[in-house]
Amino acid sequence: EVVDVRQIETMCGFVDIFQVGARSMYHYELLKELGRCGRPVLLKNGLAATMEEFLRAAEYITQSGNDRLALCERGIRGYDTYTRNHLDLARVAGIRKETKFPVIVDLSHSLGRKDIALPMARAALAAGADGLMLEVHPDPSHALSDARQQMSLEEFETLMRSVSIQ
Repeated sequence: EVVDVRQIETMCGFVDIFQVGARSMYHYELLKELGRCGRPVLLKNGLAATMEEFLRAAEYITQSGNDRLALCERGIRGYDTYTRNHLDLARVAGIRKETKFPVIVDLSHSLGRKDIALPMARAALAAGADGLMLEVHPDPSHALSDARQQMSLEEFETLMRSVSIQ
């Protein structure tokens, strides 16, 4: 994840894709510079961003010359504490309708839990998601962070077989 314009040049020699996290979606100078660097970019939506704000942030990258972009829906902050964030699957369908860019749904950060990941993965794919982002750990109980949302390798394999992404 890149958070500062000064990191881009150094990171270019080591990364295949830049991730812009939710808290950096509004860092317009960073987005413009990523547009000039030519590497693919995964742009996550901000914690309280509307779909329009999210798409305008993507424009900072594309207007600077980079159309190698994927948009990542990771939910927005809401009032309900059942999940970490509010995952708006209608927005996934809307992004697909309004742009040509692939849409990835980050189930781990939107849900903050793994026990409902399978039905939400199916729903995300049905809404038009091109891919899913999930945290996987060989031993989630010993993960240094976010253990509740991390899947074991076996759980991940079961989920992937169940959604059968082609």
